[in-house]
Amino acid sequence: MDPRGPPMKPYIVIVHKDEHSAYGMSFPDAPGCFSAADEIEDIFAMASEALELWAEGMREDGLPIPEPRDFEDLRNDSEWGPNLREAGLILALEHKS
Repeated sequence: MDPRGPPMKPYIVIVHKDEHSAYGMSFPDAPGCFSAADEIEDIFAMASEALELWAEGMREDGLPIPEPRDFEDLRNDSEWGPNLREAGLILALEHKS
């Protein structure tokens, strides 16, 4: 048995970029969480920071932190599925609740 416990399901981050704009990041299973990065090299750090700050705010407000869904569930979601198909990049971030 792994002493660290069961593996955590990652949060999916959808990265999109329009011409002449920053890289925008959406978090389907973290309502109200979003981020942006000017450079592609900064995407992972900015996404991680945004997710941590979002979770901290949820805890401070006494709200439950939603469990992330499986990638297949997101692909089949009527709201998020099209965003996944149009994404420039998709990240999977672990977060300790």
